[in-house]
Amino acid sequence: MAIMTSSGAVLQKAGDGVSADLTGAGNVGESADTIIGRFISGAQATINAVTRINYCDTYATLNEDVKYILEDVCTSLAAIHCISYDMSGYTSTTEAQSMIDIQRDNALRGMSLLKDKKQTTFINDA
Repeated sequence: MAIMTSSGAVLQKAGDGVSADLTGAGNVGESADTIIGRFISGAQATINAVTRINYCDTYATLNEDVKYILEDVCTSLAAIHCISYDMSGYTSTTEAQSMIDIQRDNALRGMSLLKDKKQTTFINDA
C-alpha cells in the first residue's frame, strides 16, 4: 500500500522515457498502478528497515518536513525501478543510467538524514 507517495510522483521522477507499461498506455498483463505500487511498497519497506523506524505506521502524525523527506526518498527509490523496468524509451541507456544515478544519490542523501540520530530525535520530537 502506497503511504509515502503516489504513482504519479514516482512517474514524474522517472521522466518522459518511462515505459508505456507503467503509464498505463502499454499492454502489460498487470495494471500500471499495481506494478508501481509494488515498487513503492518495496521502497517504503527499505526506508523502514534501514532507519529501523516504521514510518508507515506513524505517517499521519508526522510533520510536513518529515513527510517531504520520506516522499522524496520513496519516490527516488521507486523511480529507479521504473527506469530500469524498461530503458528503451530513453534516448540512450546512458541517459537512463544518469537518471538512475541522480535518483540513487537523492535517495542516499535523504536516507542519511533519516538514519542520523540527531535527525531522528528531531523527527520524533516534531
